[in-house]
Amino acid sequence: MAPSSSSLSFFLIILLACIIGSTAACYTAIFGFGDSLTDAGNLIHLETDGSVPHMYYPPYGETFFGHPTGRCSDGRVILDLIAEYYGLAIPPPSLSRKAQTGGDNIQQGVNFAVVGSRALPAEFYEKLDIYDTVTNVSMNDQLHAFQDMIPSLCNSPSDCKNLLENSLFVLGEFGGNDYTHSLLSGKNISVIQPFIPIVARAIAEGAHKLIELGARTVMVPSVLPLGCAASYLTYYPSPNIEDYDDLGCLIWVNNMASYHNQLLQKELNLLRERHPYANIIYTDIFNAAMQIYDGPETLGFSGGALKACCGGGGPYNFNPDLQCGNVGATSCLDPSTFVNWDGYHLTETAYILITNSLLDGSYTYPRMNTLCPVNAKVAQL
Repeated sequence: MAPSSSSLSFFLIILLACIIGSTAACYTAIFGFGDSLTDAGNLIHLETDGSVPHMYYPPYGETFFGHPTGRCSDGRVILDLIAEYYGLAIPPPSLSRKAQTGGDNIQQGVNFAVVGSRALPAEFYEKLDIYDTVTNVSMNDQLHAFQDMIPSLCNSPSDCKNLLENSLFVLGEFGGNDYTHSLLSGKNISVIQPFIPIVARAIAEGAHKLIELGARTVMVPSVLPLGCAASYLTYYPSPNIEDYDDLGCLIWVNNMASYHNQLLQKELNLLRERHPYANIIYTDIFNAAMQIYDGPETLGFSGGALKACCGGGGPYNFNPDLQCGNVGATSCLDPSTFVNWDGYHLTETAYILITNSLLDGSYTYPRMNTLCPVNAKVAQL
């Protein structure tokens, strides 16, 4: 006998509840750290002179939020998308008033990332005559802020233990600013190459600190293919065609990024030996992004991959003196047709594709879908 419509509806409700329940059961909270690829609005709280950075002006945030939030994109960033994928609230910036006072449902997660953050402290770079005009916040500063916030996240030692063990931590991306700010300070690759191992080791040590605090699942992203960014392509043009790969990306810059990523993987392998009970997940956003650069038109990016949607003109629509959000900068009509948003960062649509390919296990080691099986994809809302 065929089931009645009411019994079928009841079955579907139960099935949906099981799916949602299994999704939410993977992690009870998500905590993020990093730089402008992750920041959700922390930078402005550090501007002591009252100035407003350009990413706090339209058209930033136009696609999803409808207004600027401090995110360096037209919409959500990877951390936001991961949170939604696992049924969690988008984590608020740690320096927001609600987060500081224990509101905004911070038990489901907090975002500690700050635009411009580097893995290594400012003191390390100042000895090399390298300075950051955006912020001196380092990875360790963010980790200390998280440690200070833990008592407000839980009511007892056992509650804190459960929270940390059942949360997902996303440590980064870190490294991109360590190299970008060095290059913009006038240093060449011969100066940068020797401290790339120090940066990779520091990031792994950051994951170690989280695990020592009680974390059991830590995603550690690579750096992006910086040689494909409109900013790098503008800053370092070359008359020699052999300096570019078949996609139009700068080979020497991507080689620098790949070197960092190789060393980071080695450091994480060593860390797994120290903490065999923890899930230390190398998150390969480099190759997840390269699949987009390799065929943007086939994925719907009719605006291409190398030119920024929003910027101040030039071959790649990037002008460091007239950045997206500044008066006079222009923006494309449909950001979803572009990979690059503002020269440095990607559009929400690009981030959605990257996040889906991370969480289905294609670009994570160990595979995220074996740690937390979810039959879903990040929605493009």
